[in-house]
Amino acid sequence: MDPPDFSRPPAGDGDCNFEFVSDSSNFSDRPLRIEIVAGPPKGRPNGEGDSEWDRHRKRRRDAIEKRKDEQEGEAVAMIEESPSGDEPSRHSGSSWTFLEWNARIGSAACYIADRCFSFMYSGKLSTTSPTLLLDVLMVADKFEVVSCMRHCCQLLKSLPMSQESALLYLELPCSISMASALQPLTEAAKEFLVNSFKDLTKNQDGLMELPLVGMEAVLSSDDVQVASEDALYDLVLKWARRHHPKLEERQEVFGARLGQLIRFPYMSSRKLRKVLTHNDLDQEFTNKAVLEALFFKVEPAHRRQALAMDDVTNRRFVERAYKYRPVKVVEFELPNTQCIVYLDLKREECAHLFPSGRVYSQAFYIGGQGFFLSAHCNRDVHNSCDCFGLFLGMQEKGSVSFTVDYEFSARTMPSGQFDSKYKEKYTFAGGKAVGYRNLFALPWTSFMADDSPYFINGVLHLRAELTIE
Repeated sequence: MDPPDFSRPPAGDGDCNFEFVSDSSNFSDRPLRIEIVAGPPKGRPNGEGDSEWDRHRKRRRDAIEKRKDEQEGEAVAMIEESPSGDEPSRHSGSSWTFLEWNARIGSAACYIADRCFSFMYSGKLSTTSPTLLLDVLMVADKFEVVSCMRHCCQLLKSLPMSQESALLYLELPCSISMASALQPLTEAAKEFLVNSFKDLTKNQDGLMELPLVGMEAVLSSDDVQVASEDALYDLVLKWARRHHPKLEERQEVFGARLGQLIRFPYMSSRKLRKVLTHNDLDQEFTNKAVLEALFFKVEPAHRRQALAMDDVTNRRFVERAYKYRPVKVVEFELPNTQCIVYLDLKREECAHLFPSGRVYSQAFYIGGQGFFLSAHCNRDVHNSCDCFGLFLGMQEKGSVSFTVDYEFSARTMPSGQFDSKYKEKYTFAGGKAVGYRNLFALPWTSFMADDSPYFINGVLHLRAELTIE
């Protein structure tokens, strides 16, 4: 029979606790022997100007390393002894007793351990100090007092969080069996860091200062705002080279930690080719990641969606909140230099364009020149209505001129095939954009209507074909 858990009140007795049992010889005839060993020398810790959380982080890190080398105390065990000495029973006359238990703790941890043991009887903690709560949490983890861990986590979550405290929570060591009790606190810490670094186009300096656990928290989010996965990869590479200047260490961190959080399937083919030439990543890992990304790009939409739903751990198939929309590009060299670009927009993305918004695609290249697509909600002055427009722009500015034949198409129901909507030839000068203000020759309300033939399962599928003769 499983031993009962005295770390929480019995079911049905919400106000009941066992505080009266503590230090009472009527309920325990077995000794609890604790050997108190010398603690670290007194004095101000290193980091004179650091914050309280930062100093506590350093102390916790030192304690964690020391803990790895020490002998763990024996686990707490409780049994129910029947008067007859037979197997435990649950009759009303039974008594509870502690087995003899020996543990070694540091002198500084004596008060902390007392708070944890007190909670096992009363279900209450007499402190709201975040650093003290954190120490009680660590003792509760060591002695597997799950309810105390959960209570500490709830109290810590209710307190104001800072970057230092969030990083400290993420660095907490915890046995695998106790991880679920700590998860609400670590999830809250991750959310805090993601919100602090949500727009990576504005806070790159702060991102470079984060330790590995902080970087992992930010990269694991779908909601960080970044220009593209290409740009995010460059940020991660910059961080890794700064924090891990030795190539072997950098390859290890990429292969085991950070590389799992980069969403290679949403990087451009041009960038993937460059990734293959970088030695910052282990070659075996790089080859596998790039090959997987290329296969993902050629999968049909329903298959990509299924892969994204299946990958709940690293979410490498899930699209982030990119500033520039990813595109799929097919390139040809013969008989003419040509590229076919596919841009998908969700119905809600199109809805957000009204009344005068625009969305840009990631860059793609033909003949060595960079181009992009942009979708707009325009005002059709001739018909006095709002409408959907699509435009092609060239990145480079200056005296460069480039003549391109281009054609815009969209998948249309019921056939599901791409129908040509606009075709033109244009000589680009740097920074110019051309296109059609009313691509579908419809007012905006008809284009966005529920029965619109241009949204297939809630997605608008656009195609642009560029040819250089």
